[in-house]
Amino acid sequence: MGTPAAVILATVHRLGARLGHGLADVAAELAIFAQDAPDRIRQEWDLFQEEVMAEAERLERDQSPDSSSTSADTASTSVSSTPFSSRKAASQSSPQELIDRLRAEVADLSGQLEGRS
Repeated sequence: MGTPAAVILATVHRLGARLGHGLADVAAELAIFAQDAPDRIRQEWDLFQEEVMAEAERLERDQSPDSSSTSADTASTSVSSTPFSSRKAASQSSPQELIDRLRAEVADLSGQLEGRS
């Protein structure tokens, strides 16, 4: 082996070389990421805008007078399979009808859970 000073100096050189290569790799990855970032940000922004527009259209459909009366008529004639639609119809139903509808939904969900196990 060498002298202790030579071993220490060799250790420092090797650590520097390894860290240098590691930093070079990280720098290369960051450069690639920086090149791809504007496109990716643009894609994410476009996707976000599409989702917002779709959500706005859905909210408009849910709030329009024609669709709410149709949904209420449909929900009052049959038991709904989703809690949301039963809540929508609940605003125009009596408390007892709401309770009956909720009980039916709980029974339906219980049956589905028992069927799975």
